[in-house]
Amino acid sequence: MRRALIALLAIGCISVRPEPRPTPQTQGATPGASPAGQAQATIKWSVDSAVVRSIVGEGMVHSHAGSDLAYLSDVIGPRLTASAGARRANDWTRDKFHEYGVDSEWTEAWTFGQGWERGPMTLTMIAPHVQQIFGASWAWAPGTDGPVTGPVVIVDATSPTDFAQRFAGRLRGAWALIRPPVPLTNPDGPTMTHADSLHADSALKAWSKLTEDQRKSIAQLPALLAAEHATGLLQDGAKDFGLLTMSGTPRALDAIAHVVIPHETYTMFYRLRQAGQPVTLRADITNTLTVDTLTAYNTVAEIRGAEHPDEVVLLGAHLDSWDLGTGTTDNGAGAIAVLEAARILAAAHIHPARTIRFALFTGEEQGLLGSTAYASDHEDELTKFQAVLVLDNGTGRITGVALQGRNELHDAWNTLFAPIASLGPFAVRQASKGGTDHLSFLPYGVPSFNYDQLTRGYNHTHHSQVDTFDHAVPDDLAQAATVMAVNAYELANAPALLARGQTAEGPQ
Repeated sequence: MRRALIALLAIGCISVRPEPRPTPQTQGATPGASPAGQAQATIKWSVDSAVVRSIVGEGMVHSHAGSDLAYLSDVIGPRLTASAGARRANDWTRDKFHEYGVDSEWTEAWTFGQGWERGPMTLTMIAPHVQQIFGASWAWAPGTDGPVTGPVVIVDATSPTDFAQRFAGRLRGAWALIRPPVPLTNPDGPTMTHADSLHADSALKAWSKLTEDQRKSIAQLPALLAAEHATGLLQDGAKDFGLLTMSGTPRALDAIAHVVIPHETYTMFYRLRQAGQPVTLRADITNTLTVDTLTAYNTVAEIRGAEHPDEVVLLGAHLDSWDLGTGTTDNGAGAIAVLEAARILAAAHIHPARTIRFALFTGEEQGLLGSTAYASDHEDELTKFQAVLVLDNGTGRITGVALQGRNELHDAWNTLFAPIASLGPFAVRQASKGGTDHLSFLPYGVPSFNYDQLTRGYNHTHHSQVDTFDHAVPDDLAQAATVMAVNAYELANAPALLARGQTAEGPQ
């Protein structure tokens, strides 16, 4: 999931929002719809309790989620968008949808951009002492064209003019630190008081919240560094215990090497330089950028509606991952929950009134690209999409939903959760969530939501080298898949479509 906010703010030059699309008008004439902002009291929510019991029994007793997630993680492995691993995942999930008895399954192509392959890297600090350094190239960053040695420099320019006055002609061969370390607390230190927690939260918010001028200045620094023939950027891993936060996109290619190093190493470099102590780094980085524009794929399947097959409830998650781990919690778990929801519904032999579609998007980690392409390609259908329900917050069980500005649906969501209260508790809250594929459908007025989940260590695992099956919680995933299956069944059989929403985006 693209919630690596700290890491992205660290360079300030990568946009994670999909490019704006033309926004259709609110569909006031949709059958059964009411104007946005009004409660849909006319919809009489009802559900066949026997069917719900069948879905819950299948999902909670006969779950395939754990074994399927282990295969996706351990056998198929990392799934960087447009890579061979991603394509294997597309083919495997398509075949599993078929095996599990959906009505149809297929892959849909979309144009991605430049491909990138991570190559070998060695980093060594050779002054003030010799130490091997762990790190990883930011995705879509180049290598070093052979071994290079250069100084580490704090580049804290506040504007291009400030940069020219203080750093012009002084950065050839240098490695730049362009932000102070992320303010993290020592997890093994003394127990924090309430005042300590408030202070830590305040420091992190102050570090993260930049003025528009600061954002512009940081966004310009990579190009200024390249013009000065600097060797590269060093970036804070922004997690405890040497974990890294990985990101990158072909829409914001780095001109120079860009390396993420552990927070503990970054803070050491920063302390040394602030104390006036020279730091020298030797690096040899080999990465490969392809020249041609690549094709990526989304995996799609559906159970066809019996009464209104052109109306759709979509369950979605992203299938792509970063490559430091095996992409288990971000977002193999979500993808397998969608696959498992399809299996559950097919095994329960439901016959929904509307079509239930399952979409596993790629390109999410590079800026919601696969779901944006899907929404654009299916724009003519979106007026008849009942809802889009996305899972992308790790391996934890579903705990509720954020209404994404559709506060008039508060009671409706409570009603959707009521038949599965035994799988809860669930909370319906007035909030908007950003950073994942439900955002791609909001500009078209489709009611779109990203479920809330238990954290289960997600802030450590996501985008990191420990995003592996060891951190999966299969029982939680079984619950999540079952909740999605029941909600999809309920929405597919509701007597009317939900009202179209106003144009909306995630939180700023």
